[in-house]
Amino acid sequence: MRPEQWLTKGDIFEYQGHQLFYVDSDPNCRQKPTLFLIHGFPTSSYDWQKIWPLLTEHFRCIAMDMLGFGYSDKPKHHSYSIHGQADLHEALLRHLNINRVHLLAHDYGDTVAQELIARGNTSSATGYLSVCLLNGGLFPETHQARLIQKLLLSPIGFLINKFISYRQFCRNFIAIFGPETQPSKRDLRDLWQVLQYKDGNQLLYKLITYMRDRRQHRRRWIEALKQYPGPLQLINGSLDPVSGKHMVDRFRQLVDRPANIVELEKIGHYPQWEAPGCVVSAYLKFSKVQQNNPLPLASISL
Repeated sequence: MRPEQWLTKGDIFEYQGHQLFYVDSDPNCRQKPTLFLIHGFPTSSYDWQKIWPLLTEHFRCIAMDMLGFGYSDKPKHHSYSIHGQADLHEALLRHLNINRVHLLAHDYGDTVAQELIARGNTSSATGYLSVCLLNGGLFPETHQARLIQKLLLSPIGFLINKFISYRQFCRNFIAIFGPETQPSKRDLRDLWQVLQYKDGNQLLYKLITYMRDRRQHRRRWIEALKQYPGPLQLINGSLDPVSGKHMVDRFRQLVDRPANIVELEKIGHYPQWEAPGCVVSAYLKFSKVQQNNPLPLASISL
């Protein structure tokens, strides 16, 4: 599916003066469970397009472009934060009159999901029935940021951002994919096309502040995982240099609770793009079992 096709599937939600793009696979469906998908940095809900058709057979799927990303508004003078993005997700759920959802998140979206379940653990306003996290920086000490991310976060980040070209974007993306699952030239062009919408490629230095958020709220977001009462799954590409096997090892050390951990040994940072069939298969197995069993499956490797 090309970006322009994805765009035609979506709708606009207005919140606090901003227009937010989202896709809802079946707005009138009340029979299927609802799956809320949360994308990563620096991409968008378009990340989910390779697994969308299979997931929508089983779920009502909803995915939003967060503020500053994808086809949503990208205000230049906004102070972006994980808490703010979590607010937007809660607002969209209220707008759609939904109060019970399953979460599937990736990368930056993992941190948004951690904030959502931190709130959900102490409130009954929205029920998060299960949580599945793909490669992401759950623990700031294991998040091995790329050089370009560190530079964007630095005091000269706004200058660095001005010189990020399509060629540099491609080089950085290729480096975080598995060697056997590299993105195609068309994939890269499509991802860059969405990133450029409303000059989003010029806002990366403002969006990258999530790395500071992770350090500041580390305890809150680790405790959210520990205290979350529902089924929890990790699907992780082991070869990801940013949040690969080393992140899963740290999870096992810190998070003392049952979790279904699926390690994709030849996959990098974007499992849903690199191995969509494996991700869907693992997730559907998890979702089927957790409907009948409060404790997730044992760890497996693929």
